[in-house]
Amino acid sequence: MHYFIFPDIDTTLYEASGSSNAGLDEILEIRKDMTTSGGNVKVSRILMKFDISEISSSIINGTISTDAKYYLNLYDAGSENLNVSQSLWAYPVSQSWVEGQGTANDNPITLEGASWRYRDGAAQKSFWLSGSEAAVSASGGAWHTDVYATQSFKYESDDMRMNVTPIVKKWLDGTYPNNGFIIKRSGSFGNLDTNVDEGNTDRLGNFKFFSRQTHTIYPPKLEVEWFDTKWSTGSLSALSSTELEDLSFYMKSLRPEYKEKSKVKFRIVGRAKYPTKSFSNTASEYLTVKSLPSGSVENIGGDGTYYSVRDTQTEDVIVPYGTGSLVSCDSTGNYFNLWMNGLQSERYYKFEFKVVSGSNTVDETIQYFDDDFLFKVVR
Repeated sequence: MHYFIFPDIDTTLYEASGSSNAGLDEILEIRKDMTTSGGNVKVSRILMKFDISEISSSIINGTISTDAKYYLNLYDAGSENLNVSQSLWAYPVSQSWVEGQGTANDNPITLEGASWRYRDGAAQKSFWLSGSEAAVSASGGAWHTDVYATQSFKYESDDMRMNVTPIVKKWLDGTYPNNGFIIKRSGSFGNLDTNVDEGNTDRLGNFKFFSRQTHTIYPPKLEVEWFDTKWSTGSLSALSSTELEDLSFYMKSLRPEYKEKSKVKFRIVGRAKYPTKSFSNTASEYLTVKSLPSGSVENIGGDGTYYSVRDTQTEDVIVPYGTGSLVSCDSTGNYFNLWMNGLQSERYYKFEFKVVSGSNTVDETIQYFDDDFLFKVVR
């Protein structure tokens, strides 16, 4: 299963702007600016917070597995002059902060809300790390250093899908309060260390990602992925290797629209396209339901039946083939569950399917089914 939530608050902290807030900007930036001679290095960092209370309650009631993995998804908004090989890091923020209602281009600047110097605004003057003027030199956010996540970018997409499971689990088990993520290049409090990516004179370019304020379809997302497959076929027999070679595949009762907060069980059927006639059985072989190949969490990508969800307009993959997209089976047939509140409303999506059998053998067969299994998520 895949479940997505969107951030409640986010902003960029600009070292060059000091006390200026950018909480309403549609773009989040991880910048590194310097003079032509390589001096006066100034950077920026991203703050972002998600409400994980529903995730927590879903774990308690057994809906979400305790073994779930968590991914922070940020989408490229026109990054500039990026070095071909570099990394971004995420840490749990150690203090509360206020998003604010400013933008980086405000004139005069907006002083209320989180900034490089303050975590709530110039009026309150709550400095990062402590409440004294001495904390100014160590500003630019504050974070716990014993747990982190990282992603390298090397000849790859500028989109980010960072595995932040260690951080989220610290929030869920109560080790740290959830004050959100800080996302940045390697660097120190206040950007005082000249031996790391933020503080040295290497030109690394500027990351730009869409914020929660974007008017595009690419807001940040926290993705939850867990293995929810159940397999209990009852009296159903499995499709044979011969039947799988020439498969007829369809979805049962796929509706054109689903409400954005609905939780839906989808039924799928695979049958031999040309079944062998049996005179000993009066039931039509064309109507006999059999089970598609099963999979296991230990062999993701191997034998199994997988589903994927794709945006029909952009062709972006929303739910990829993998751990969270293995099909289940009960005595009625094959099925999978999908929570619609992770998809954006008033958009069209489609299901695609992959059926793998005989993996790691000379008889391995991989078939893909994309037969306009379309649906729309509505408000």
